[in-house]
Amino acid sequence: MKIEVWSDFVCPFCYIGKRRLESALENFPNKDAVDIEYKSYELDPNADKNPGKTVHELLANKYGMTVEKAKNMNDNMKKQAAEVGLTYNFETMQHTNTFDAHRLAHYANKQGKGKEMTERLLHAYFTESKLISDLDTLVDLAGEVGLNKEEVLSVLKTDQYRSRVREDEDTAKQIGVQGVPFFVFNEKYAVSGAQPVEVFSEVLEKVWEEEQEKPTLQSLNPKTSKTTYCTDDGCMEEE
Repeated sequence: MKIEVWSDFVCPFCYIGKRRLESALENFPNKDAVDIEYKSYELDPNADKNPGKTVHELLANKYGMTVEKAKNMNDNMKKQAAEVGLTYNFETMQHTNTFDAHRLAHYANKQGKGKEMTERLLHAYFTESKLISDLDTLVDLAGEVGLNKEEVLSVLKTDQYRSRVREDEDTAKQIGVQGVPFFVFNEKYAVSGAQPVEVFSEVLEKVWEEEQEKPTLQSLNPKTSKTTYCTDDGCMEEE
């Protein structure tokens, strides 16, 4: 089973959704046959690398609300994160541009470390309040998951994997993704948002059962037409 996940590293629901999917997989008897692939999606491609504002202030400005209300919303988000074992530190979180982080994730995926890099970037942003647009920070994080730091720096100093990020985002537009996280199972079933664990469990079971079904052919021959065909015994024509 293939699961494609479009997400962004500064999307709070993306990390929560990731944990809920993982929780569903823990109790899925066929989890070893599931392959997860993370896709790039930038919530704000024009975001500054150093916005100079707190996450609360950015949220307030974006939705035209008071900073106090923004803090209340983030407090609620923090509680939801805690329910799945995550720690969100909104007071020190450094909102930033994620394009280079996505490029790094693609490089890591090619080296067989895509899942580890995705998890490390999310944890670095939400829990450790690291600036994940800073090249030195990205290089250090890559080293922590076992990637060659010199190679990573070389990649990030060029425009390598830029096209891969754009391809993911173009595909998202084509299939109608309007927000993340967005999960696609076997290129057929879509789940939008950080759904409850129970929803992911139901989808996993449904897709797995469908995979195991043997395909059956349905005849589309018109009932009134003659059928001509050949077998080992010869060729014939039937009404």
